Amino acid sequence: MPESSRSTIVVWALAAVLVVVAGARLVGGQDEPPPAPVRLSSDGEHRAARIYVHVAGDVRRPGLLRMADGSRVADALSRAGGPGPRADLGAVNLAARLADGQQILVPRSGGATEPPGDGSPAGASAGAVAGVHLSTATVEQLDGVDGIGPTLAQRIIDYRDEHGGFRSLAELAQVDGIGEKRLATLREALQL
Repeated sequence: MPESSRSTIVVWALAAVLVVVAGARLVGGQDEPPPAPVRLSSDGEHRAARIYVHVAGDVRRPGLLRMADGSRVADALSRAGGPGPRADLGAVNLAARLADGQQILVPRSGGATEPPGDGSPAGASAGAVAGVHLSTATVEQLDGVDGIGPTLAQRIIDYRDEHGGFRSLAELAQVDGIGEKRLATLREALQL
């Protein structure tokens, strides 16, 4: 076989491999997390921005994770080995963007993941739902807390989704309709 025919075959084979790889990336790329934003470090190098989140509750490998900025809760759960066998994923917003320092708590179906450890005295504010987790609570759970109705509960969820979660209970003051008095009451009924 002449040398030019071999070269042509090699070029066509290489082109075919590239087409297959590009096609696989297009089809399979939907499950990949978004690329991390790049920031210029102090030494002038480009580095992907990273954040730290704490994944707890009913997951296979709970703990502190280093994630790409812009990742979603679903990405963090995947990195934590996935949900446990009794995880209640309906109580977790898997689509929410992660924020640095955020805790993602995956509750168990039919029960609490952890005992309420919010530090509130026993019997504080009768009727309050002690230990409602602000990072995973649904509108219905928040509506059951004294001082929160369905409209305010929805505002809290909207704020949480827009800002990638709450970093502290004090951040609740940023939600329209929560003043100092209400915040003091909610500190006893909610935990982060």
